[in-house]
Amino acid sequence: MSLHLIKKIPTAGELQEMLPMTPDLKKIKEERDRQIRQVFTGESDKFLMIIGPCSADNEAAVLDYVTRLAKVQEAVKDKILLIPRIYTNKPRTTGAGYKGMLHQPDPEKAPDMFEGVKAIRKMHIDAIAATGLTAADEMLYSENWQYLEDILSYVAIGARSVEDQQHRIVTSGMDIPVGMKNPTSGNLTVMLNSCLAGQMKHTFLYTGWETKTDGNDLVHCILRGATNKHGQSISNYHYEDLMLLLELYQQFELKNPACIVDANHNNSGKQWAEQPRIVKEVLHSMRHSEEIHRLVKGVMVESYIEDGNQPVDGGCYGKSITDPCLGWEKSKALIFEVAELL
Repeated sequence: MSLHLIKKIPTAGELQEMLPMTPDLKKIKEERDRQIRQVFTGESDKFLMIIGPCSADNEAAVLDYVTRLAKVQEAVKDKILLIPRIYTNKPRTTGAGYKGMLHQPDPEKAPDMFEGVKAIRKMHIDAIAATGLTAADEMLYSENWQYLEDILSYVAIGARSVEDQQHRIVTSGMDIPVGMKNPTSGNLTVMLNSCLAGQMKHTFLYTGWETKTDGNDLVHCILRGATNKHGQSISNYHYEDLMLLLELYQQFELKNPACIVDANHNNSGKQWAEQPRIVKEVLHSMRHSEEIHRLVKGVMVESYIEDGNQPVDGGCYGKSITDPCLGWEKSKALIFEVAELL
């Protein structure tokens, strides 16, 4: 047998006892969840900006960033809801490179999965306690949701996971918004089928239990661009793309039609400095069409304290060790500009 069991990991309940959400933090999350849900149901016209580092590799720098974000949130609260990106896992299909805090709570040390789970939970709780902002994370591994289900206010399913049946049916049991990214091929039907599965009821095996779900009416689309057969980036945030998505939504008859536009990845051709331009084009499309205005609920921006990126051992505080990010000063300026344009 080549599958080697190393050690038993404590249950989600045991971890929650080790690192609990206090009653005050639970109230903060409940209110944040209510506000974010109302954006997706159309009860609120606030604009979402899901913004933060490509990968949260260092708690001190992440808390510094989110603290800065919280101050800006107060200034734009009438128009924008800021959701910090605290993404703690990275898809590494080849196995090479930094895999995220789950695998490497210390990027320069060997993997320790339970220490990684603890570090992730602690960082998320510390961020809420310090700023009052609940965060978004990517569900790279569906089994890990149980350790964070009482903390997160938004979940993204990545381009490489969106076709996976386990990811689709686990999202059907969540009670927060879940964004399904289009796959790297760019196929929008795959993305919408994922949304359809997430909004349906299911019965399946999960963490050793027969599990039933009620369906999640907040599952929606994220446009992140695509890659053609030559490895070249294809964007899908333009007016025509949004109108096409609107038509497809009508065909699928999904609840709460919604779209988040990812301003980086293949939409920017991985050119991080293009993100402000892309965000402003999306806002222009929203002003041009009332239908698009109702469909687009917000944007995703990869942002950190310093511009660009660095190697894992680069040593520059607040600079991404994975995809390059928009630095803080540019990010702050973008948030205020979005507020003015809305």
